[in-house]
Amino acid sequence: MSRELLVPMDDSATARAALEHALSAFPDADVTVVHVVDDLEAGYGGTPTADDAAEIDIFEDASAIAAEVDRTVETELLGGTAADAILEYAHAEGVDGIVMGSEGRSGVSRMLLGSVAEAVTRRSSVPVTIVPAPE
Repeated sequence: MSRELLVPMDDSATARAALEHALSAFPDADVTVVHVVDDLEAGYGGTPTADDAAEIDIFEDASAIAAEVDRTVETELLGGTAADAILEYAHAEGVDGIVMGSEGRSGVSRMLLGSVAEAVTRRSSVPVTIVPAPE
């Protein structure tokens, strides 16, 4: 039985590093890349769709990264706040683990902006692997 991994992704180098890590560290895992569109960005009561160029680019990047190592990934577009949407999807789909990047904020920046990676790690019922920002 192969593992099911979830990799949240945006357009950052850190997210790309997380996907690369997931693909190399877990060669037999089925990987699903998710991108979260905040409900406020999608419009009040609107449902996010993958017709926005940013979401299409993120999913194309994910597929290209996977193709470099002869792998494929599934993609899912989610709506909501990032940590909540990631955790709800992980629970609903029964994933075995989450691999995600973290910018490594500290101090006042971390207190004011928070950290999606920290929120996911604290609240997840499955193991979370945090990949640091590339140097």
